[in-house]
Amino acid sequence: MKKALITGITGQDGSYLAEFLLSKNYQVHGLIRRASTFNTGRIDHLYADPHLSGTRLFLHYGDLSDSGQITEIIYNIKPDEIYHLGAQSHVRVSFDLPEYTGDITALGTTRILEAIRRSGIKTRFYQASSSEMFGSAPAPQNEKTRFQPCSPYGIAKVYAYWMAVNYREAYRIFAANGVLFNHESPRRGETFVTRKITRAIAKILAGEQDKLFLGNLKAKRDWGYAPEYVESMWQILQQDRPGDYVIGTGESHSVEDFLKEAFGYANLDWRKYVGIDPRYQRPTEVNFLLADAAKARKELGWEPRVAFHELTRIMVDCDLELAGLKSPGEGKKILKKKGLSWTQNRITSG
Repeated sequence: MKKALITGITGQDGSYLAEFLLSKNYQVHGLIRRASTFNTGRIDHLYADPHLSGTRLFLHYGDLSDSGQITEIIYNIKPDEIYHLGAQSHVRVSFDLPEYTGDITALGTTRILEAIRRSGIKTRFYQASSSEMFGSAPAPQNEKTRFQPCSPYGIAKVYAYWMAVNYREAYRIFAANGVLFNHESPRRGETFVTRKITRAIAKILAGEQDKLFLGNLKAKRDWGYAPEYVESMWQILQQDRPGDYVIGTGESHSVEDFLKEAFGYANLDWRKYVGIDPRYQRPTEVNFLLADAAKARKELGWEPRVAFHELTRIMVDCDLELAGLKSPGEGKKILKKKGLSWTQNRITSG
């Protein structure tokens, strides 16, 4: 039985990845931060008492700012694979917390790589890189595109990317980068624009909200379905040699496009409910991200199955159900038709 360690296991990607690896008969270990309130909503359905026979999910308290603790956890577990997904991952917040973002998102990666090097364990390391690293670089973006980040978050991710490459070349560590473009789901954090939109639709229909305030509606992103993207993470670590891969759909849509799709699906006119708040504008904006994932298609055999308009229906359906409302049900039909699981979209409040 293989062992995997996931940082950021309580996040959107971490929870989907944990499910996927458990389905592959892995023993899964997750790094979580100690908090006074429960912050494990996305993985509660996976958790079982570690004293019970057959339990394969184990959680460990730790923090990406604490190199000693990280080293001890890695040395004791000796995982076959490490998926480093943990970060301060909100781009707009990174402008307000640039030092913290650098410490956690950039140096956190270095701490894990150093723990691997110092412990001498043989493990495969996955670095969760981001399309935000490309920033203002011309689209489409692929593995050969020059990084031109436009935020502290993007800059921190570029640092982490090159540290993974450096440890691969200097110490022969199996370190790979997955440069994932935007990927969404009903488990997306509520402050990220797609989930903010679909939750607002549910609250508007429930009579709990009148207005939705957003920032730049013209920004274009390559949006995919998160459960599919975590499969690519696993595929990247199954290759004979470590490499770096861009993962995306090859289609780009604006925030306004998402509004039209999501509100239209709920029979609402988005223009009646959406306002602009300058506080949500970034000091420097990334205007156009579009993935060229030809390498992933060729070497990994990875292909997206859920299209943009289908993603919006899945998310709206889930948030309507979360609000206790009846959904049109198209999301369930879409996933069933594609052989994907609706229960995989287990609803979370955060």
